[in-house]
Amino acid sequence: MHTFSRLSIFTWFVGMLLALPLQSLSQNNVITGKMISLRRGAIPEWSTFPKKVDKELLLSFDAQPNTTPYTLSLKQEDVKQKWRVLLNGKELAKLHQDENPMISYWPVPTKRLQQGKNSLQIIQADTLVDDIRVGEIKLHAMSTEDLLSQATIDITVTDQQTGNLLPSRITITTTDGTLQTVGTASNYHLAIRPGMIYTAHGKASFGLPAGKYTLYATRGFEYGVDSIQVTVKKGEVLEKRLVISREVPTPGWISADSHIHTYTYSRHGDASLAERAITLAGEGIELPVLTDHNVHVTIDSTAIALNVRKYFTPVTGNEVTTEVGHFNIFPTSPTQPPVNHQVENWQMLAKNLSIHQPGKKPIPQVIILNHARDVHHQFRPFGEDRHIAAAGMNKDGWQLPANAMEIINSGSQQTDQTQLFHDWLGMLNRGCFLTPMGASDSHDVGRYLVGQARTYIKCEDNDPGNIHVTEVVTNLLEGKVMVSFGLMAEVKAKQVNTFAQQAGVGKEVEVEVTVLGPSWVRANKVTLYANGYKIKEEIIEDQGKKGIKWTKTWKIPVSGQDIQLVALAQGPGNYRPFWPIAKPYQPVSSEWKPGVMGCSGAVWIDGDGDGKRTSAYHYAQKLVADANGDMKKLVNQLSSYDAAVALQAASVLQAQGIALTDSTLTQALAKAPETVQAVFRQFGQAWQLSEQKRKRTYSDIPKK
Repeated sequence: MHTFSRLSIFTWFVGMLLALPLQSLSQNNVITGKMISLRRGAIPEWSTFPKKVDKELLLSFDAQPNTTPYTLSLKQEDVKQKWRVLLNGKELAKLHQDENPMISYWPVPTKRLQQGKNSLQIIQADTLVDDIRVGEIKLHAMSTEDLLSQATIDITVTDQQTGNLLPSRITITTTDGTLQTVGTASNYHLAIRPGMIYTAHGKASFGLPAGKYTLYATRGFEYGVDSIQVTVKKGEVLEKRLVISREVPTPGWISADSHIHTYTYSRHGDASLAERAITLAGEGIELPVLTDHNVHVTIDSTAIALNVRKYFTPVTGNEVTTEVGHFNIFPTSPTQPPVNHQVENWQMLAKNLSIHQPGKKPIPQVIILNHARDVHHQFRPFGEDRHIAAAGMNKDGWQLPANAMEIINSGSQQTDQTQLFHDWLGMLNRGCFLTPMGASDSHDVGRYLVGQARTYIKCEDNDPGNIHVTEVVTNLLEGKVMVSFGLMAEVKAKQVNTFAQQAGVGKEVEVEVTVLGPSWVRANKVTLYANGYKIKEEIIEDQGKKGIKWTKTWKIPVSGQDIQLVALAQGPGNYRPFWPIAKPYQPVSSEWKPGVMGCSGAVWIDGDGDGKRTSAYHYAQKLVADANGDMKKLVNQLSSYDAAVALQAASVLQAQGIALTDSTLTQALAKAPETVQAVFRQFGQAWQLSEQKRKRTYSDIPKK
């Protein structure tokens, strides 16, 4: 019989452990526990990433051949472009193209692991700049199906007021707020992506790996949020109930998203027609407009089949996708031929949009200019090379064929979140009376939330399944709207019976401004603009109020000219896993600060008392014509008007070929009030910048 010392037994045991491959040490083998930044390209996409990072990840680990299916899991963040995951040189999967932080899982087929050294590589599949983080990579010795069904949760979401089950979104995160993939796929009443489940009828049953999680229930902007923390063990079945309630009062207003896509018809994104119907009910959109590219389709029959049609009234639209911009139009009909989108300029598009069926009275139609600052087909509608934003001036002389424009697109945000808002104010001053719109541009179930940015339209709202679309279109075109991206702002002027209408004449007008939002959004500032210029601003102390967060009445002096009043509410864009804010789609800077906002429609004050809407541009045209070349007379007259009229006067002179450096003009301006001098300088600088931009070509920018 052999004898061993304690030291020799210990040495033998350690040696045996070291001889074993990593895979056999634990059921959850950690290939790396760190988060690693990657980038294709030399210039950082975001300032929050290191300046120098590797362009790919290559890890080596020990394993044995797997005789059964295994699972690879990892955490990913900020993934916008295509990235490949290679195991031993062969593609295993692609990372989810989704900027949200999430835990992703992929099956490792039998015998994909090899004896000894194995390699895992993550590399970008294209050449576009993309900052991402990946890490916490694990190899699990079980199938993906088994791993994601270790425990089961049965959950219901009910309305606190009625006690009824409610279409909603259930968000599942790990303890650090990362979206957690569940072990259930989309079906006839659930739309599922990593970390989120949309339920058409308020119920869901799903699997999870054993662990600790936070569950949230929400239903878009108007509702509060309920949450619970759970710890689930292998083989456990938990039953949980979440209760949410309406927090934002919107009587007499319907929630609309006028820019919605499906993979079924647009062939990009990932939301099927059925999943789209479920997400619409889950986010509380009462008037969804389906706008797949250059086609007319309906979601009506799908919504009926899924028993969610009672929650909304779908409208058929069309994103007329041209080489000179994208325009959403509605209502259309699935039987109506799509608009000819093969155009070279806006004049041709306007002609095509005016086509109607012979023998039938034309139906009023909403025509929305989409994401005016985005580049598609090397064309940016409001690019600085062809558009002077402050003046709403098109340098090519094109007339915009639209009666509305997006001022916030939550799926295609700008680096400056208020850029399109100020562009819209410039268009109003130009006399282009566009209705402001908020929309999601969602092509997906979860990457860009449908209805995150939305438009509230004045309309009877007692029966969401039977909304009068004609009333919606009429009121929308009259400007009776509020735009919401986490907040709402409403403006009412004294003696105004209808929203966004003439407010009457007087030395001053009383204006009531109200800011609304749910408890989970904060407001910190409200600003009132007159003809695009700030006239009032107030800091809001919001400690999580629900419903009306702030209200105040201001007395606004009225001169002898018309003005438009618009309120903008703003707040911080704190991360919420159930309502994540997407980063800018085509950023112009590596710096970005997320925020929320709400914008009122324009309330017009008939300052000159003629009963007509008169824009700053029309006043400027008349003043320039009356001056007949007498710059001293023109400048003297401008002193009686606001800065918007002076800026438009500068644009009129420039369009007439009169240089702003003309000696007679500069001499006259030298004696003008500083406000007049300032806007002439502003326009002159914008014109020079535009001329410089006009000589350049656009860089390679990703198409959506």
